[in-house]
Amino acid sequence: MFGSTLANAQVLVLFALSVAAFGLEAYAVIDALRHRPDAYLAASKRTKGFWVAVTGVSAVIGFVSLMSTSILNIIPLLAVVGAAVYLADVRPALRQVSGRRGGGGTMGPYGPW
Repeated sequence: MFGSTLANAQVLVLFALSVAAFGLEAYAVIDALRHRPDAYLAASKRTKGFWVAVTGVSAVIGFVSLMSTSILNIIPLLAVVGAAVYLADVRPALRQVSGRRGGGGTMGPYGPW
């Protein structure tokens, strides 16, 4: 009895993590599509096509892996890493080049925050 309850809880947690990962990946691809192509070059972050491809493939893998019950599968983990690299490194640089909110608009004593 306890074993099946624990297994059901694990499946629910894995599904919730898969949904969260897919949400992150979908957000990354939508954000990558929003920026102008010249902003990528101005920020020295490859090209728009490259990042749209990376985040787009990540989102497709995330969608397909929603039905997977194994969190240790390497392909969905790599998809999350691709989207996370875009969101943590490329997106802030694009926002700074574009002059959008959060990209250097607020200056502190040691630089933007």
